[in-house]
Amino acid sequence: MLNLYGTDITSRLLLGTARYPSPAILSEAVKRSGTEIVTVSLRRETAGGRNGGAFFEMIRALDVRVLPNTAGCHGVSEAVLTAKMAREVFRTNWIKLEVIGNHDTLQPDVFGLVEAARILSSEGFEVFPYTTDDLVVAERLIEAGCKVLMPWCAPIGSAAGPLNPSALRAIRAHFPDIPLIVDAGIGRPSHAAMVMELGFDAVLLNTAVAGAANPVEMADAFARAIAAGRLAFGAGMLEPRDMAVPSTPVIGKAVFA
Repeated sequence: MLNLYGTDITSRLLLGTARYPSPAILSEAVKRSGTEIVTVSLRRETAGGRNGGAFFEMIRALDVRVLPNTAGCHGVSEAVLTAKMAREVFRTNWIKLEVIGNHDTLQPDVFGLVEAARILSSEGFEVFPYTTDDLVVAERLIEAGCKVLMPWCAPIGSAAGPLNPSALRAIRAHFPDIPLIVDAGIGRPSHAAMVMELGFDAVLLNTAVAGAANPVEMADAFARAIAAGRLAFGAGMLEPRDMAVPSTPVIGKAVFA
């Protein structure tokens, strides 16, 4: 069981809702994934070509918890205002906080992120910050009031998988009691299983599912991979060895003259 700001969650897959071929496919993918949390960008949906009100009603009908996000925000004031609007629309204190610092890599502006997290935490928000795998930034976010961290494993939408497993291991070891959700860069179910085997608590996906040839089947595949990775971590995996180790014992082996 995963506890996020006092809420118990069974599924360790969080699913984004952008760029699906159709609302029907999105709805079916959410159901097949078994997710209990979906992320929604208030800024994207209200600014895009879709009817924002109808889209939000469809999301509510999925009977899952909504985690609004501040996707597309490039400054502190913009992110804080978007978060406040999202709280009014979805009636939740949860907010996935994004403050983008680079247009090409979509890397977070970690300075603005910490500032925005401090402001929102002081106003009663329960902040899920999209951040890098930097330990110092993580410490500052926790000091700002965050009780969950969402480090990337690669740039948003890159599908590159974990680029720096050593950094991910370090952040897991450094914050053993903080829920850590890998957000951004996952491209394949094997990537998701890999980060779960490192001891992460959950994975947030969007592009890897929405952009697949069959998003519904891919949502199912990711759900299974995440469950398998978590089970393997809990079971205690063998560490790599420098030499062969026989599976059949040598002691007691019959000797023929």
